[in-house]
Amino acid sequence: MTQIDQAGGLREGEELDIQAVDRFMKQALPGLQGTPTIRQYPGGASNLTYQVDYGHRSYVLRRPPFGKIARSAHDMLREARVMQALKPVYPYVPEIVASCDDHGVLGCDFFVMERLHGIILRQDFPRGFELSAEDTRKLCLNVIDKLVELHRVDARAAGLDRLGKGAGYVQRQIGGWSERFRKARTADVGDFEGVMAWLNRKMPEDIAQVVIHNDYRFDNVVLNPDNPFEVIGVLDWEMATIGDPLMDLGNSLAYWIEAGDAGPFQMLRRQPTHRPGMLTRREVVDYYMEKSGFRADKFDFYEIYGLFRLAVIIQQIYYRYYHGQTKDRRFAMFGSAANYLEKRCQSLIRESRL
Repeated sequence: MTQIDQAGGLREGEELDIQAVDRFMKQALPGLQGTPTIRQYPGGASNLTYQVDYGHRSYVLRRPPFGKIARSAHDMLREARVMQALKPVYPYVPEIVASCDDHGVLGCDFFVMERLHGIILRQDFPRGFELSAEDTRKLCLNVIDKLVELHRVDARAAGLDRLGKGAGYVQRQIGGWSERFRKARTADVGDFEGVMAWLNRKMPEDIAQVVIHNDYRFDNVVLNPDNPFEVIGVLDWEMATIGDPLMDLGNSLAYWIEAGDAGPFQMLRRQPTHRPGMLTRREVVDYYMEKSGFRADKFDFYEIYGLFRLAVIIQQIYYRYYHGQTKDRRFAMFGSAANYLEKRCQSLIRESRL
């Protein structure tokens, strides 16, 4: 029997006030009875995600991480608004149940959404989930198709056309992520200055302005347990905006680790893209461009940007661990991961013909 994704135990230092959650939930949904059971999903290196159960009624609560965070980061109310606007035109978005801006409840903004009962492919296939190479390829193509479909959403019709800042998206991303890295750098991590300088020199004009997810991965996709080729949900809209679709694809490919990749890169794998039948990164790019109609002569810039951006995200999390703002031992090796990604970027830059 295929395993439906389930939350687990609460991590130390990330527990929620059950009574506060219960009061809020019963105010938002007056028909709820009893005391909730709260569990935590295994992801959540950025925003934290919890399963809140009242008997057979199940919901998902999203809140920012504990500890000091950047002022503009982890805007939970923005994420909820984006999801509400997208839902009518992109049906894979979970329905928002309620949102809260009263910090007297949990000490932060948060929102509650419907729980989608399905399969989420994390580092490896779950127990009972086995696919042939041919079927794995079919699943892979279906997941990429949903990214193409997102990039075709009419932003104006969805009321999201003002979500972005207009032309110059690529330039803003390179400048913004460079600034974030410099602020989050710790003494044991490289400076990435050569990588940032190359990105500044080589950045192209925007290809287009479309709705982008900015964190599209297998572990943010929910599959139908009765038909695992069918995508029924796309999660984690924290960084969604209006921007360049090839930058979005570059972000996704930073997580796309193949079976033949080097050992240090394999250590970063969070999705089963190493399985027989999965497309290679090159095949993903070719398929996406064929289906979407977007074009770029070379994808080097977007691939290197995606890896650099991933390094910044990892470093921002490591900064919190390094300075004792979180006790989560998962983050202890994130500094080493950032150092590896700098070396990988440098290697790709040496090979690039841009």
